[in-house]
Amino acid sequence: MRFNDFMHRYGTPLTAGLFTVSAVSGVALFFHWAPRSFHAMHEWLSVVLLAPFALHLTKNWKPLLAYAKRKTLLVPLALSLVAAVPFALTAGKGRPANPATQTVTLMTQASVADLAPVLQATPDELLRHLQQQGYKAGSTKDSVAAIAAASHANASDVLYALLPARRGGKPAGN
Repeated sequence: MRFNDFMHRYGTPLTAGLFTVSAVSGVALFFHWAPRSFHAMHEWLSVVLLAPFALHLTKNWKPLLAYAKRKTLLVPLALSLVAAVPFALTAGKGRPANPATQTVTLMTQASVADLAPVLQATPDELLRHLQQQGYKAGSTKDSVAAIAAASHANASDVLYALLPARRGGKPAGN
């Protein structure tokens, strides 16, 4: 099948199908319906939507130019831009950060000794475990972030290695 045939046959249907998926997942995210199920789907398939969108634009280039010549394209594009700008300018302002992310960040700044009671182990047990895992942990006074930096690793990976289930223990409550 030639590219032009493919473009004319599938550009618009693929655009419509992926737009529908993007719209449904976007609405689900807006109303917080199963965000774990819809988040990755919405992001990835919205990116995939760009390819058929390009096919659709190519297929409909002449009508699009006609809209531009009649200046009927300018108002919708301007309105879209005006609607988008406030979101771009206020992104993250006034919204608290995810508490899970804040917790992980705080825990990575804590020393191994400070984390030990929370992780149901002695500081020395945690230190030995990190060393056995290949992390460059020299003291129970070292923070998870410092151990990660010395080990050329992510702090969250070092913290994850300290969790009871990763150490062969049982998580709290089991």
